[in-house]
Amino acid sequence: MAHTTDIGGCETTLPTAAVTPWNDTVHAFLAHGAATPQHLGRTLAAAPDFAQGHAAKCLFSLLLGRRELVQTASDCLAAAQDAARRVPPNAREGAYVTALEAWLTGRPSQAAAVLEAVLAGHPRDALAMKLVQAIRFVLGQPEAMRHSIEGISDSWADHPALGYLKGCYAFTLEETGDYAAAETAGREGLLLARDDAWGLHAVAHVYDMTARAGDGLYWLSGQTEAWEHCNNFRYHVWWHIALMHLDQGDYASALELYDSKIRADRTDDDRDISNATSLLSRLEIEGVDVGARWEELAELAGHRTDDGSLVFADLHYMLALIGGHREHAQAELLGRMAGDAGRGESEIDRLMARPGLSAANGLEAFGEGQYAEAFLNLNAARRDMQSIGGSHAQRDVFERLTIEAALRGGYLNAAERMLADRTRKRGGAVDGYTSRRMDLICAARQNALHRNAEERRA
Repeated sequence: MAHTTDIGGCETTLPTAAVTPWNDTVHAFLAHGAATPQHLGRTLAAAPDFAQGHAAKCLFSLLLGRRELVQTASDCLAAAQDAARRVPPNAREGAYVTALEAWLTGRPSQAAAVLEAVLAGHPRDALAMKLVQAIRFVLGQPEAMRHSIEGISDSWADHPALGYLKGCYAFTLEETGDYAAAETAGREGLLLARDDAWGLHAVAHVYDMTARAGDGLYWLSGQTEAWEHCNNFRYHVWWHIALMHLDQGDYASALELYDSKIRADRTDDDRDISNATSLLSRLEIEGVDVGARWEELAELAGHRTDDGSLVFADLHYMLALIGGHREHAQAELLGRMAGDAGRGESEIDRLMARPGLSAANGLEAFGEGQYAEAFLNLNAARRDMQSIGGSHAQRDVFERLTIEAALRGGYLNAAERMLADRTRKRGGAVDGYTSRRMDLICAARQNALHRNAEERRA
């Protein structure tokens, strides 16, 4: 057995020739680099019986949230198991295969737990660190993400990938409401890792949550080198910039970024669809005519109604179908979600049942102009929406639609309470959206008073 070490000093079974491409793979994955698959390909070419490499390929596939890639991951699992029989992995490497098996049997949280056990014995394993963050993010578990980072940080003082750990920590701090510490950690991380798009975007999240759009635009300007190298994550960073323009009421700039950056490549990747649909929904809530932009999204989403890999993705597909007025496809998506919820075999199935179906039904009702029904369904899902994964900023589109349904359905007090709760979660910061909605509530109440006074005079 070879005795080589990876980027964090963890012992591997890799031959010497495969160590550099493997470290390049890990580095690229930490940085959300577009070159990650190429580096992994070079690793497996140099070490075709590297079980951990095959397992990592599978886990990367599952993180993409596409039903067809489940079969790809299953094939990778077979390859990993075959490789392990030919060249037995060490215990740390073998745990990646175990984590993959857990996810493929419908237990992604168990996959994360297996990798957290790896970190307990090997806290400098950079790939395990990032995979735990990624899986827990998909599952909507920011407290667990933060706990995982805090449990290993003492072992990373001289780690060559320390900047990426700080970037991950910044995001967990932001998602758990510690905004000042998140901004500090994210800035520190970027000083060590200039290509850490995740850390940079964590600071962007802080600006979103603390209603500092102008500061956020200044922070992101001139730092495109931090995300130019990325896979489609770069579109998500541009999405954040568009949201900052939106908060300032600069709808034209938001739409220009939609066309030139966010939908520059018209993929059907669920992450790209979620960026696009949530931005268009926000714009329409503000009364902006987005033209025919829904059409291509609805066409793509219409081919994803049978997916079911992630509730988060399904709900954004529903937004696209509503925007494009694809009633038949909406019914197909709802029917499939109901079937998954009724089956209840996996963790994702159970999330389809709650909060998935209530949220999807609420979105459909909103699209039909049935605002009271939309509010009741969306509000029923609201308490559990954290569990669909994603960030506070991403899920905020559903919060806004719930509030909008309340306003249009005549539930002004409920809308005001939700706005107050939304502001509380932002540390008391009042953003442009909340300010505009409070103005609408005040105007509605004033109009009601005037009508009542006129009726009394009559």
